[in-house]
Amino acid sequence: MIPVMRPLLGEEEALAAAEAVRSGWVAQGPRVREFEEAFAASVGAQHGVAVSSCTTGLHLAVHLLGVGPGDEVVVPSLSFIATANAVRYTGATPVFADVDATTGNLSASTVEPVLTDRTRAVMVVHQAGVPADVDELKALCEPKGIAVIEDAACAAGSTYKGKPVGTNALLAAWSFHPRKLLTTGEGGMVTTDDPDWAVRLKRLREHGMSVSAADRHHGGAAVIEQYLETAFNYRMTDIQAAVGLVQLSKLDAIIARRRELAARYHELLEGTGVTAVRDPEYGTTNYQSFWVWLPEDAPDRQEVLAGLAERGVSARRGIMASHLEPAYEGHPSAALPVTEAFTARTLILPLFHDMTESEQDQVVSALSETLHTPHLTVRG
Repeated sequence: MIPVMRPLLGEEEALAAAEAVRSGWVAQGPRVREFEEAFAASVGAQHGVAVSSCTTGLHLAVHLLGVGPGDEVVVPSLSFIATANAVRYTGATPVFADVDATTGNLSASTVEPVLTDRTRAVMVVHQAGVPADVDELKALCEPKGIAVIEDAACAAGSTYKGKPVGTNALLAAWSFHPRKLLTTGEGGMVTTDDPDWAVRLKRLREHGMSVSAADRHHGGAAVIEQYLETAFNYRMTDIQAAVGLVQLSKLDAIIARRRELAARYHELLEGTGVTAVRDPEYGTTNYQSFWVWLPEDAPDRQEVLAGLAERGVSARRGIMASHLEPAYEGHPSAALPVTEAFTARTLILPLFHDMTESEQDQVVSALSETLHTPHLTVRG
């Protein structure tokens, strides 16, 4: 069975993790700090704060802004459910906005109709690595005093207007889950250019301690820490960071290979009636996921997924719509026609670093057969 995704992990990562274990420092420590600095630099940010997941990073970002009960945060329903959940964790209300049909992202035109006098922030997702048009959202929101938070879970290595996604972000949260291009197993990062926010984020992830455990250890003198506010345990380990540093060194090569494979997919899919994800005019995607719209006359998506599985191809449903999940049953929402069409008519095809041309050919042939289109003549 051809998998949807396979992380690129090898001997270098194993050795880096083992070295961290042998060092005796396996909790949050020097490797975390090194990873924070290297990752922040790679996305054009001044500061990085490593956390236990992108979800906890999003929670910290919303919490940092003082968002709470009675406040609203605009989010896309078309996203992994953690986006909306991070707002709920603070007691605020997630307000679902529709998305652009081409990119799957929030836009100024989809966000503006749902803004109210209680809107404190907009959480824009760079969906599946496709960069959102952040500048147009900032132009809409900032004059109204509304913060723009970037859920960049899937976007490491994507670009926006010639710069890395995350450059000039007020707050951006990143994921290092195995489904992402850069993985630490679990883990995440928050990036920002604000030094005071970076200090507070580091305190918030570590129970509100005035001095981190690593700084106490290296300080050389007895230090009695204080707990300055009610906070959280959202730390990353040095083992994860050691793996992350190796992964970061491979990121450019991973993206180049994925874009090469994506370009070939585009060629192979011509004539199938399938519409595939592409770069927006203002940036480039890292192709974290290769999603496709099924043609109008296609069989039911579940039938398509089953047909692919019968032919040795593991695919996944398209991006979920949170407002359709049981956890958000009864949650008020404006009409979301593009979101509902997107989640019903898209699926994700296999794409991974060591995918072969033969495997790609098999995927497209299986899809073509399942859609009852003429069998494609694929390249050898």
